[in-house]
Amino acid sequence: MTTLDHRSPLVLDTRELGRRPGSLRTVRRTVEAPADLGTAVVGVAEGSPVELDLRLEAVMEGVLVSGTARATSTGECVRCLDPVERELVVDLQELYTYPGRAPEDDPDGTQDDLHELDGDLVDVEPVLRDAVVLALPFQPVCSPDCPGLCADCGVRLADAEPGHQHDSVDPRWAALQSMASDRGQRTEED
Repeated sequence: MTTLDHRSPLVLDTRELGRRPGSLRTVRRTVEAPADLGTAVVGVAEGSPVELDLRLEAVMEGVLVSGTARATSTGECVRCLDPVERELVVDLQELYTYPGRAPEDDPDGTQDDLHELDGDLVDVEPVLRDAVVLALPFQPVCSPDCPGLCADCGVRLADAEPGHQHDSVDPRWAALQSMASDRGQRTEED
């Protein structure tokens, strides 16, 4: 019973390989990015193009899928909140085992993170998602020397006048400052 939809662009049919080790097939296609392909700060927008260049190779244990995925990541600079856009190229490699068949180095089947073929179909979406999310920057910036935003007024410091600053007093010293200004007013009145 097949649960994968063979019409999905991220589901690949391996029937042509015929379970003959050494046989291979290449797949080149552009697909729409699935939802949630990234983090809250940066990611690949849903529906944007993702170029897949994959190689499906039959091996003794199953089908080895390897290749690259190319997409454009978008997000916000964590310092100044300007839009950030970067070309992203990630390597993909995953072994999809035949149902009920564990690799020779795992005869007990204790490796829980193995993917199994669903009939003759493989779903590359989880592998794509893992590769893209790991390749995204943890804190994207528009440029390495981005100064960010002013903590007092919120102006983008890269656009502000040179020497942009605010005279602010630490709230812990504000009471002393008010005492000093009161004392200064009294001496002027005398």
